[in-house]
Amino acid sequence: MRQELDSGGGDKTSENGQFLTFTLQNEEYGIEILRVQEIKGFSKITPIPNAPSFVRGVMNLRGTVVPIIDLRARFAMTEKEYDQFTCIIVVNVGNRVVGLVVDTVSDVLNIPTDSIAEPPELATSGDTSCITGMGKLGERIVMLLDTGRLVGVEALIEAEATAA
Repeated sequence: MRQELDSGGGDKTSENGQFLTFTLQNEEYGIEILRVQEIKGFSKITPIPNAPSFVRGVMNLRGTVVPIIDLRARFAMTEKEYDQFTCIIVVNVGNRVVGLVVDTVSDVLNIPTDSIAEPPELATSGDTSCITGMGKLGERIVMLLDTGRLVGVEALIEAEATAA
């Protein structure tokens, strides 16, 4: 499942960042592999009343109650019924563990730092602060996400308080 992509820089060496890539609505996203604890197939989620709309609920992961965030809902995308390809990426955010629901998990990519561009200035009202860069790999563009900003500590605290 590991793939190395070279930016074509010859014998020029550059640092690589490793990213777990996944898809949402046929677009490719990536998060730092060091933040990923595990990848699970979709399983039962217990809903939490009055939680933010993108917090789908919680699940029991070997005795730990883990809040589950649907990234489609977080990014205000159209809903999609969960299927056999839907995965939960369990990530570490600070001292918290959070599950992220994605359409499919793709690959682990090595993206040279000199192939990561700043995100463009967007003239939209949407929240794009969680996008830290755009990984350019040939014709592919992978939107790189900051898990801390993506999850939002305030939403986690609110969900945990509601679940307690």
